[in-house]
Amino acid sequence: MVDLAALAVTVPLLVLVLAVALRGHRAPAAAGVSVLGAALAVLVGAIGGGPAADEIYDVGSVLILLSTLTILARLADVEGVFAWAAKLSLPARDRSSVAKFRRLILVTAVTTAVLSVDAAVLLLTPVVVMTVSRMHLSTRPHGYACGPLANSASLLLPVSNLTNLLAFSATGLSVLSFTGFMALPWLVALVTQYALLRRLYAADLDIQPAEQAFTASEQPPVPRLAIAVLASTAVGFVVASAIGVALVWPVAAGAGVLAVRQLIGRRNTVGDIMEAANLSFALFVVGLAVIVRGIQENGVGDLLSAALPDGVGLVALLAAAGIGAVLANLVGNIAATLVLVPAAALAGTPAILALLIGVNIGANLSYLGSHSMLVWRRILPPYAAAPSPLEFTKIGVLTAPPTLIAATVALWISVRLFG
Repeated sequence: MVDLAALAVTVPLLVLVLAVALRGHRAPAAAGVSVLGAALAVLVGAIGGGPAADEIYDVGSVLILLSTLTILARLADVEGVFAWAAKLSLPARDRSSVAKFRRLILVTAVTTAVLSVDAAVLLLTPVVVMTVSRMHLSTRPHGYACGPLANSASLLLPVSNLTNLLAFSATGLSVLSFTGFMALPWLVALVTQYALLRRLYAADLDIQPAEQAFTASEQPPVPRLAIAVLASTAVGFVVASAIGVALVWPVAAGAGVLAVRQLIGRRNTVGDIMEAANLSFALFVVGLAVIVRGIQENGVGDLLSAALPDGVGLVALLAAAGIGAVLANLVGNIAATLVLVPAAALAGTPAILALLIGVNIGANLSYLGSHSMLVWRRILPPYAAAPSPLEFTKIGVLTAPPTLIAATVALWISVRLFG
């Protein structure tokens, strides 16, 4: 039953929180508005204290993993992983801009899969765009490959995106099973989006690069230890899931190895390492989750459950992905995931996976669709001009729907193959 009085409190609070985030206020301000809004919703009875506490507990464990993963990404950046990745994808000796673009997509996909979309946006984007600028190439396609394309590349592992982490436990899958179902959609999404971007940015990619992006002294060395740690962490995800250990432990172990190395070598400080955890964003998500839980429990969850079709047929999966994409562009993909996962869980695991395709790829339709894209938009300057909202949406309309449909068809094939 819909409780209009409760929704009259929680819906405006959700709009306020999203408006603060969309306007680009600093993270502490957005976190403060979100947490205070959640507290107000509890105080006036729009959501009960018990459900609010349950939501904080459930989301808290996910955010601890995400914060630890963010620390690991920052430590890897200090080790030179992202500078090395940029060199790998954009070698000066290669005179083909298209070949550079293809390699960059591969590097973005791997970075996003293992270290999350936030790592690709925050850490890979600046170094790639600076390198491309030094080659006198257009930054538009390469910047896009580190931003919106990273959303599409975040389908592969549960840790690749916060949306995946929020939905992972509801799928009932292990890390290996999740990856098995999503591998084909991930690959199809990357190939489809590459083909579309190659056509849309044909003029930009026809520009020949300058002779040198790096002098010999600037060639970054291969960060062997960091790469080994990241590879071990990825393997640790599978092992931990198989034996029932929380995924945070392999991440914490990898972060611990790099942190000790850097602290001993005085290349980092405890304060800087802790700052990388981005606690303001975690508080923002906690407050947002409580507000969304209030909306869901006061009738909206039942309406969404009725809207999502049952079954594992192609039409049902396309509907789930489409609903996820639409809602993501109305309230953001984090809020959309929090609202839709309980409803999708009633329809089965394939519906949850289709929903993730919708909220990840579909989020590229507008800046509001993804918190990561809001961050990407803010960090591009001074390295390059960020696309205007109109330009971003134009590219999104031309690329997101075909990519979403292709990836969902691939998921349907995976479900039929693997059950």
